Amino acid sequence: MKILVTGNMGYVGPLVLRRLRESHPQATLIGYDMGYFAHCLTGVSRFPESRADQQYFGDIRHVPEQMLEGIDAIIHLCAISNDPMGASFEKITLDINHRASIELAGKAKRAGVKKFVFASSCSVYGFAEGGPRREEDALNPLTAYAKSKVQTERDLASLASEDFTATSLRFATACGMSDRLRLDLVLNDFVAGAIVSKRINILSDGTPWRPLIHVKDMARAIDWAVQRDHRDGGSFLTINVGSDAWNYQVKDLAAAVANLVPDVEVSINKDAQPDKRSYRVNFDKFSKLAQGFLPLVDLQSAVKDLRDGILAMQFRDHEFRTGELIRLVALKRLRESGQLTDDLTWEEQGNA
Repeated sequence: MKILVTGNMGYVGPLVLRRLRESHPQATLIGYDMGYFAHCLTGVSRFPESRADQQYFGDIRHVPEQMLEGIDAIIHLCAISNDPMGASFEKITLDINHRASIELAGKAKRAGVKKFVFASSCSVYGFAEGGPRREEDALNPLTAYAKSKVQTERDLASLASEDFTATSLRFATACGMSDRLRLDLVLNDFVAGAIVSKRINILSDGTPWRPLIHVKDMARAIDWAVQRDHRDGGSFLTINVGSDAWNYQVKDLAAAVANLVPDVEVSINKDAQPDKRSYRVNFDKFSKLAQGFLPLVDLQSAVKDLRDGILAMQFRDHEFRTGELIRLVALKRLRESGQLTDDLTWEEQGNA
């Protein structure tokens, strides 16, 4: 089996390669990435891409069709990957996350690729009062990032067939240690803040709901989707990926961190305006279909994983929110240094 992983040099990709190498030792694993965050390595003793058989560098907007020949499955992680980046690069976000994703899926289908796994997001639910959101519930995407995921899901559904099984994994908010750690995720931010400044600042009133999932469990879900047969959920399946036990209010996440990192003060902004992103999510469908691949990491373990990983890095950056472990900061620095053009291509490529 040959598996292509796009965006493999980001936060999730290293864990996906590790999982696939363990569960499919004979598979040919191929990475394809623009390399924006290749330099953002954190606490590693091994280059993550060494687990791939081949690594290509390129723009997802221009994937050569010949690269897809002989590929059995594509795991599509590549995206402008959060709300702040989407706000700063809205047009490019829609271009990369939606148009290029559907163009890739179309090329894949024509090339005979059998499986297409799309990394979507529970952020498509936006602000959702009432009970936990199910896959069939109305969507309320509030940001360019979330809108791009909705649009891609819609168009991907029209491409799916018995010979082209597509799975859209609506992931809960990611957390946990990675070979390319991100600190622009809520739990990761809280742990880093607790370690370097002994303080967790909650910008909201602490009541917004967030479903979370550890990055290792994201990789398990992706492995399941690669193996999923079209008779088990249909040729196109949109599914919430996470655990009902991981629906938390932000204040509960802060409390969990404070319990495991000593002498931490938690500050809550009780006068904050209501957070427009608040939703709980129902994961019954995933629990039913993905037996053997369900989340294993609990909140305490995730906090310990982050705490121990960040301490092992000897991380002491009190200004980390303006550092390169924040993806928007890393991207902007590449632009300001002249390495990236306005449309986020490498300057050398733009002048070619």
